[in-house]
Parts: sequence; C-alpha cells; structure tokens
Amino acid sequence: MEKKKILFVSQEINPFLPKSEVSVAARKLPQGVQEGGKEIRVFMPRFGVINERRHQLHEVIRLSGMNLIVDDMDHPLIIKVASIPTARMQVYFIDNDEYFKRKGVFSNDKEVEFEDNDERSMFFCRGVLETVKKLGWKPDIIHCHGWMTSLMPMYVKDIYKNDPHFSDTKVVYSLYNNEFNKNWEGRFDEKLKFEGFNDDIVESIKAGDFTSLNKAAIDYSDGVVMGSASINEDLQKAFEDSDKLKLDYESEEVQPKVMSEFFDKVIDEEALIQ
Repeated sequence: MEKKKILFVSQEINPFLPKSEVSVAARKLPQGVQEGGKEIRVFMPRFGVINERRHQLHEVIRLSGMNLIVDDMDHPLIIKVASIPTARMQVYFIDNDEYFKRKGVFSNDKEVEFEDNDERSMFFCRGVLETVKKLGWKPDIIHCHGWMTSLMPMYVKDIYKNDPHFSDTKVVYSLYNNEFNKNWEGRFDEKLKFEGFNDDIVESIKAGDFTSLNKAAIDYSDGVVMGSASINEDLQKAFEDSDKLKLDYESEEVQPKVMSEFFDKVIDEEALIQ
C-alpha cells in the first residue's frame, strides 16, 4: 500500500531557530510520523538569522527560478535544503532576499514587528505550494504550525481549489499560544483581493489580527490541533465550537503516534462525514 504523504509547514524549526513550542513540535513530529511509516516533506522560511554554513544549506537549482507576484510585484523564489542527520530528515527552505534576508525573524532589533509580515506569510505559503507542485509530490495532509502559516488553509481551499495537485489534500492546523501584537498592514485586504481570495475570506481576515487569522484557519481546515496547553479565550472557544475533527493538547512523548493516528482519521472521508 502506498505510504500516506504528510507535508509539514512551519514558521520555525529547531535547530535552525531557537527552541520554542512551535520549533520543537515542528522538529519532533515529522521525525516521529516518518518513523511511523508515513512519507514526509518539511518546509520553513530561510530567515536571515539562520547560519547557512553551520547547517549546510544549499540551493536546489532545479526548484528555484520561479517568480511569485505579491501585491502586483515580482519576487524571485529561491529554494534551499538542509538535513537533520540525527532524524534522517530533510528541510526545505523558502528564500527571498527582500522578505527574509534580515537580522530578525518576525521583528527588528527593537522588537517592532515587520510591516510586511503579511506579504512574507503570503509569499511563504504560496512558495511552499508551488515548490511541492514542482517536486511532483501530492500531499494527503498539509500540517501547519505557527501564525505565518495561518493563510495556508485558505490558499488550499480557495486559491488552489481547482488545482488537481491539491484536489484531495486535507489541511490540519495547530493552534499555539504564540501571538503577534501588531495587526498586519492596512492594505492587507487589497493584497488579499489581488491574490484572488473570495469576498468571505477577505472580510473575515481583513483586520490582519492574530485571532481573526487563526479563526479563519480553523474554518478552512479539515482538522484542528491544540498545539499549546492553553491559548487565548477567543481561540479556545472557536476550537471547542468547531465541528471539524479535533485533537486536544498531547505531551511531547506521545504526540507523534497520536498525531499520526489523527492524520489517518482526517484523510478518511467517512470520518469527516460522521
């Protein structure tokens, strides 16, 4: 029987970025799910603080060379890759000098969040999907980690809904207690319209705040996971009220096995109907 394919998309992964709830989960889960018999691919942004020499990143020429248009501007898409030898795991990096070649990850040295985090998120999500297509690898599940991936469920279910490469792909979104403070740029709704998102999506997330983005991600996902033991009250209620398949917070030790079983349930169409 063909192995089920899981695409992990995360805003941060250890050891390339420091340990956090998101970066540790996005490091441990793919390894555990792969060891459990599934096929995986893993993606994150190539932030400027990542030491390319230490982690032996190198460009994948055959995957690079595309341009993505964000807000009516062309942006070159560069793909790099590195290995985590202890995990027998490769990580693909979405890179672009304008968006990611900075000394900060989400904010500058004064901890002011970058004005273009909205565009960086859009570029990252689309870059992942276009690269996966170029790889010729059709994921059964896309598992999203961190607010920089919050647009991914909407991309898959709206912008790419007629793309045969993702016609059977399900999306699982993990909720974390990793809020950002500054709403996304005031023209965010215009950028969404330029992307081609439907009016309902634009209206629901146009404020560009953490809570509305995560609520929309819940609505457009097939499964929702509690990635943190506690999250803000609005999102906790949205999680509890959702009719999607749900997985409560699990300890790091049992998480890979439980998550792999949850993926099987989400992939199973009948489980979604019941």
